[in-house]
Amino acid sequence: LSTPFFFCGYTVNCTTHPIIAYLFFSCWNKVNDLGADIKGGGKSSAAADKVVEEIRAKGGKAVANYDSVEDGEKVIQSALDAFGRIVVMYLTPSLLSHPISDLIHRVHLRGAFFVTRAAWSHMKKQKFGRIIMTASAAGIYGNFGQANYSAAKLGMLGLSNTLAIEGRNYNIHCNTLAPVAGSRLTETVMTPELVASLKPEYVAPMVLWLCHEQCQENGALFEAGAGWIGKLRWERSQGCVVRQKNQPMTPEAVRDQWDKICDFTDATKPTSVQAACKSTCVGACVHTVSALSHFACCILYALGVGMSTKDPDHLRCVCVFLYERHEDFGCLPTFGVIPAQAAMMDGGLSAIPGLNIDFTRVLHGEQYLELYKPLPTSGTLTSQATVAAVLDKGSGAVILLDVNTYSGDQLICFNQFSVFVVGAGGFGGSRTSDKAKAALPPPKRAPDVVMIDSTTRDQAALYRLSGDWNPLHIDPSFAAMGGFQAPILHGLCSFGFAARHVLKQFADNDPSRFKAIKVRFVKPVMPGQLLQTEMWKEGNRIHLQCKVKETDAVVLAGAYVDLHGASEASPENLPQSELVFAEIGRRINDSGSELVKKVNAVFAWEITKDGKSAAEWTVDLKNGSGSLRRGAPSGKADVTLTVSDEDFVEVVQGRLNPQKAFFSGKLKVRGNIMLSQKLEVILKDNAKL
Repeated sequence: LSTPFFFCGYTVNCTTHPIIAYLFFSCWNKVNDLGADIKGGGKSSAAADKVVEEIRAKGGKAVANYDSVEDGEKVIQSALDAFGRIVVMYLTPSLLSHPISDLIHRVHLRGAFFVTRAAWSHMKKQKFGRIIMTASAAGIYGNFGQANYSAAKLGMLGLSNTLAIEGRNYNIHCNTLAPVAGSRLTETVMTPELVASLKPEYVAPMVLWLCHEQCQENGALFEAGAGWIGKLRWERSQGCVVRQKNQPMTPEAVRDQWDKICDFTDATKPTSVQAACKSTCVGACVHTVSALSHFACCILYALGVGMSTKDPDHLRCVCVFLYERHEDFGCLPTFGVIPAQAAMMDGGLSAIPGLNIDFTRVLHGEQYLELYKPLPTSGTLTSQATVAAVLDKGSGAVILLDVNTYSGDQLICFNQFSVFVVGAGGFGGSRTSDKAKAALPPPKRAPDVVMIDSTTRDQAALYRLSGDWNPLHIDPSFAAMGGFQAPILHGLCSFGFAARHVLKQFADNDPSRFKAIKVRFVKPVMPGQLLQTEMWKEGNRIHLQCKVKETDAVVLAGAYVDLHGASEASPENLPQSELVFAEIGRRINDSGSELVKKVNAVFAWEITKDGKSAAEWTVDLKNGSGSLRRGAPSGKADVTLTVSDEDFVEVVQGRLNPQKAFFSGKLKVRGNIMLSQKLEVILKDNAKL
């Protein structure tokens, strides 16, 4: 711990906070103390000088500073002049009271802001920093007669939480501590025995640990005193939707649901703005979608990807996506990336052991989305993210992240994110994976249809409200760090534009005909530029390429949209076995090699519906790492099973005994009938199937 530390207190000295002398005896220290009296008035160098003497007496190095904390640049510069760097700031405003609210806020909140701002650039440059804000129980819980002080102290917590977010990519951690310690202020209202039990020495080790480079805690709030330390977190009730569809919201509705609103059974514990928004808007990972706001999210997303009432067809088509009272109101299919993206950030990339990603060096390379049922406009969506592969591309690493999104037990959609991490390659891994959804080049002929659409200057600002809060798309200074002259449009926004163009040109804006989309992101789009989508029809597959009209630069390549045929049933009415085999495919992708060892067989499925052939599937758990494909096997299957769509679903859900189905003629088996018993390995956990 013998690193150059910077200690800054606002009106702190060894008398008010003797914690200092205990904490920093072995460090290089700068002690700042304006030298005010216990009423907040006056000025003296004695307080800071006394602390410096105590530190030096313990073998430490220290210098004093007597500037006001509102002169943050002077405070920091004197520390740099003395020690050359800033590593740790322990911002501990005095508990001094003052009748003037403005002075309380200047000392506590503004002082913390100005001193931190002065040190921030130095910490970013060296890619290390530890900041500890000192809050108070009065700010956390409130206290009679301390409205001004409580507001300032809780303001410090908000400042700390935001600094923790902004600093994490630079290894700058910021935490908040609400200590209880005996001082010259509390000794006037506490007994001597109580003051003795609240020695600063019982708080100092906590501060020291939060300062240490091994401590990875960030954005947390702690209480400490008398040797006890506790961590605090926010808790929120599940809440209750009190607005009814097509009805005004009333205070009586709030009153009638008050018990549910205040019921903390199964309470959530959001830790970020994104987590808080997800549980009231979209829902991902284990977050719940609010029926109140979900339709608004669908509309906001449609506007974000260019849907507009200016469209000549808006009365017939666009209102389906923009007007919640339209009889056919629904979500644009590409809205399916929104809950998946939240899961990717919360439970995907951030959950990879040993992976410390600098998100300024992360590029979204490719995206695949497949729908199995139309997206609901209300309800609960749960997204589960798994890492499918990590590929070594030399100059960087590609992470394939698979995200399954469910409504209850039903699989709604599947996303695959391909993320490129610059500079993370060279670890000796594989360059390719058969789990990657491949991009495909367009046909070598002139496009069948070309559509030009305009983005607005505010397109990125609007799209980000759907949940992608990356400052690259709104903050000019952050965009400059990424090498861009201005904030760029989200790649998934261009993705939404392109899919919307295909729906309009080839599916009459019918979202039920959408099946899947794959794109590769090539270059950025600047908000306000024109997007030109070139489309080639090959059966039910529409190949596409997106360009910036002004520059002719390709921004989306290798892309295609798969549609259901106009005469086909919508996804909602497709054979339910489609969803079962989709889930079987996920399991093979995740655990194919293990399944091959256990099963070692090829199964052919013949699915019927209304007495006619509806689908054929081949489940190969004999070769390589296993595979699932639509159609009959290329060679001879070990087992062939024929069953109706309805009976197949009954079997996999455990409602129909397979032996009874076999003996009653509902299930027909050809080949090695004993091998069919091994199907239990891939059909277990029928809730997900």
